[in-house]
Amino acid sequence: MKVLTAAQMREVDRRTIEAGIPGIVLMENAGLRVVEFLEERFAPLAAQRIAVLCGKGNNGGDGMVVARQLWTRFRPAALDVVLLADPQELKGDAATNFRMLQVCGCPVVREIPARARHATLVVDALLGTGVTGPASGPALEGIRQINSGFPLARVVVAVDIPSGMPSDSAAPAGEIARADHTVTFTSPKVGQVLPPNCDGVGELLVRPIGSPPELYENDDGIFLSLIEPAMFRALLAPRPRSGHKGTFGHVLVVAGSRGKTGAAAMSGMSSLRAGAGLVTVASSRSAIPVIAGHAPELMTEPLEENEAGGISRNAAVERLAEGVTVIAMGPGMGRHPDIEALVTRAASQLSQPMVLDADALTHKIYGEGKLRILTPHPGEMARLSGKNTQEVQADRVGVARAFAVEHGVVLVLKGQRTAIAFPDGAVWINPTGTPALGTGGTGDVLTGLIAGFLAQFPEQPREAVAAAVYLGGLAGEIGARELGEKCLLATDLLRYLPRAMEECAGLPHGV
Repeated sequence: MKVLTAAQMREVDRRTIEAGIPGIVLMENAGLRVVEFLEERFAPLAAQRIAVLCGKGNNGGDGMVVARQLWTRFRPAALDVVLLADPQELKGDAATNFRMLQVCGCPVVREIPARARHATLVVDALLGTGVTGPASGPALEGIRQINSGFPLARVVVAVDIPSGMPSDSAAPAGEIARADHTVTFTSPKVGQVLPPNCDGVGELLVRPIGSPPELYENDDGIFLSLIEPAMFRALLAPRPRSGHKGTFGHVLVVAGSRGKTGAAAMSGMSSLRAGAGLVTVASSRSAIPVIAGHAPELMTEPLEENEAGGISRNAAVERLAEGVTVIAMGPGMGRHPDIEALVTRAASQLSQPMVLDADALTHKIYGEGKLRILTPHPGEMARLSGKNTQEVQADRVGVARAFAVEHGVVLVLKGQRTAIAFPDGAVWINPTGTPALGTGGTGDVLTGLIAGFLAQFPEQPREAVAAAVYLGGLAGEIGARELGEKCLLATDLLRYLPRAMEECAGLPHGV
């Protein structure tokens, strides 16, 4: 789904209103979506003690809709509606909703009362997407109360965006309210999907309020999207009954070296687990027996090796590539000068899609009309781009996008919220993942997953890459829940991948 800046969201709202849906209706719908979420998760609402904190802008107006709906429909055990602004400052639809709240007889106070500190639910409607710069004044005090003034047992639900969070930036401008859940409207906002701000969003729920999707989903000027299973679910559909190993592609993994056989084996096994029909692992001659011993399902091919035990620059990769669907190169190959020469030659001469990782990553790779997928971590991205790691992490989307466009490649920048940048400038952000993935070998597994999906779906490369990245992150989340973040191993991802696939395909476990 598309990710919008504040200006893009304002334009969508403007065009929606121009098309015939009044702003007051959009505000009512926004409040209703929040109330629906509260009812879904925290019923019975009559038993809850709820504090609704409102500011003076439209976000506060949304909060007043929430308060009115709670007051008239559910009558919670306690409902404290706090307007941290002078009512005279309210304008437009927010002022109208304040008057409606008064007509309904719902009390509104100007300061957070003592009893509100015992709320079980806190609704944050202080500041919305229009805020610029750090929060200040009564709104800042409200943010501080949300973060530290309520008991730890309370749950914070942010309306549209946590107060104080910049809508368009990954970097915090000041203090931000920490939410457990954020109900945003129409589309995610940039600040909600990129680190470190995304850590303060909690669970992000995107809810429609009436804006026609064609106003933003088909806008080529909006280049950022958040990956969701619907984008690749067709790839998880049941296979044709007539399918066989030749139907689902052949992956050639060129990887490994003496002493680094595990990386090659993990990439090969990951391609198989992703669904590739056949996988051949080619490596230096002395490494092949060890790689073959990891899994009987892997076919192997020995290559000429150099004095360091790695693959020689003269290795006959072109011969092995005949008839394969996808080529993956890099894991465990080592940094010998032979490797860059071998990779550069293969990338320029071979016509098949290639997935390049680890030791195969070089700034000399250009797509030139062929599918080349590079999967660096931030340190490798720094080497590719000529920047330092801090610069890369400060602008992950910008750095990945610039490199992808300049080199004509697909760039998968790994890390928290992995970014997939395409040659046309589009960038897809992956929401899955866990710190448990910060262990050796997970990058090798991802390389294999991408190659495995591409082998099956060579005509749908974007969806194939997105599926591999999303499912790999989700498998990590599932594994971390069962094994703990410190105990997860890279090969555990293959154990939990089937459950991740079932979840994204909409199937119950075991079906």
